[in-house]
Amino acid sequence: MRKHDRSPGARGKTHLPQKICAACGRPFAWRKKWRACWAEVKSCSERCKGDLRRAARSEEERQRVTRQRP
Repeated sequence: MRKHDRSPGARGKTHLPQKICAACGRPFAWRKKWRACWAEVKSCSERCKGDLRRAARSEEERQRVTRQRP
């Protein structure tokens, strides 16, 4: 048996739940580190998480400026 051959019980990620990333729109699969908070996970990576935060901050800033205008 070669190193890259899978054991009989091994499967790919097709059996794991998936979501669509709110930042980039790509699908991503469940990860063990998300087992306690899967319902709250919205992004596939730290980079996308930062993109969402930056977008939220810029939207808040636009709303704040709009409210200050007479």
